[in-house]
Amino acid sequence: MPGAADQGQPGAVRLDKWLWAVRVYKTRTAATDACRAGHVKVNQMGAKPATPVKPGDTVEARVSDRVRILGVTGLIEKRAGAPIAAACYVDHSPPAPTKEEVGPLNFARDRGAGRPTKRERRQLDRVRHQ
Repeated sequence: MPGAADQGQPGAVRLDKWLWAVRVYKTRTAATDACRAGHVKVNQMGAKPATPVKPGDTVEARVSDRVRILGVTGLIEKRAGAPIAAACYVDHSPPAPTKEEVGPLNFARDRGAGRPTKRERRQLDRVRHQ
C-alpha cells in the first residue's frame, strides 16, 4: 500500500486522506483544516492530519453542526465510489435531527420573500444567540 510505509506503520493511512476518501469531508483540504482546528479525534484523542488510522480505531469528526462517530473497518487512500467508501467504516453517529426537532432554529423563509428586513434579522439574531 503506497503511503503506509511513509508513516512508519504498515496497514495505516493518514487521517486526512481517510476522512476525504470515505466522504466525510468534500475535499482533503477541508479534512486537513478540520484536523488542525481540533474538530477531529481518533480514539478520543485530538488528532493531527498525519495521524495514522488503522482498522479498529474510532474517529469522531464534527461536520457542520453534527458529530459523526465512525468505526474504522477498512483502509482507503483514494476517493472511490460511495458503496466502497461506506464499506470502510461503521457509523455509530446519533441520527440527524429532523426539521420538527430543530424547532425555532428553523430559519426557512418563503421562496421569493427577498432579503430579511432589519427587524426580521434582529429577531433571528435574538433567537440564534439565546
